Amino acid sequence: MSKAVRYERFGGPEVLEVQEIPEPHAAPDEVRVRVTAAGLNPMDWQIAAKADTAARFGITLPAGFGTDFAGVVDEVGAEATGFAVGDRVHGGAIGRSVADFVLVKTPAADLWPTPEGVGDEVAATLPVAGLTASAALAAVGLKAGDTVLIGGAAGGVGVFAVQLARLAGARVLGTASEGTFDFLRGLGAEPVAYGPGLADRVRDLAPEGITAATDLFGRETAGTALKLGVAAERISVVADGPAPPPGVRKAGAYDAGPGSLERIVDAIRSGEITVPIAATFPVERIREAVTTQAERHVHGKIVIAL
Repeated sequence: MSKAVRYERFGGPEVLEVQEIPEPHAAPDEVRVRVTAAGLNPMDWQIAAKADTAARFGITLPAGFGTDFAGVVDEVGAEATGFAVGDRVHGGAIGRSVADFVLVKTPAADLWPTPEGVGDEVAATLPVAGLTASAALAAVGLKAGDTVLIGGAAGGVGVFAVQLARLAGARVLGTASEGTFDFLRGLGAEPVAYGPGLADRVRDLAPEGITAATDLFGRETAGTALKLGVAAERISVVADGPAPPPGVRKAGAYDAGPGSLERIVDAIRSGEITVPIAATFPVERIREAVTTQAERHVHGKIVIAL
């Protein structure tokens, strides 16, 4: 038997249970990963909360939980390609990652080698957040010399977006609560409080104007950027959430270009990007972990240890 977080009805963290399930084994075209860490994303608890959200991702009850994971390949099917027993890997498996084992079909588009110098906790935070941040910035054509406003800059996607934008040579203004300002400054962003009056505060910080924006939480930042005269095609929003204003780009992890995650991993290894781990919880405290993340006051990523 093995452990997996599962739920049999939609709802809040209270529906999540650590269950004993039969140990899965790799089919001929699969590899099995012994999961050591799983990174949480807002999409994980949003899928578990609502049937219509789950349906968009092909999730039906009863269901597993989580998407991002890292671990070690410990079984390889006779026809599987690309990986060997003992390989350290990280990847994405929607509705399946918070479990002792994850099965992945090969050839695998959502499984990557984890290089030396990158720990499993860090690797487990990368696929959804890293790729979403990369796609959101690519959607607005971010370039050196831009002044970009990033909404939700202290969140799990925001910490990647801020650093990627800085690496691209942009000046970064990041919306957040005042309690996260020092944290954002440490990542290279100039913090600005979200909420009523955001446009005026951005004008005070950047009187010459902003040239691009990406909204990683809600639609306030996108609306503010339009108000400040940014062209709609230079504004992006994450794929989940209400429809954006006309002309504003939508972007998600699956929109990231080839090699995006590999470039992020290289930047982590070289020290150009840091991955703040806000907290690590044992799998038995999954409800507490999800509650903590859903409050959206954490600085960085939440990880589950298995």
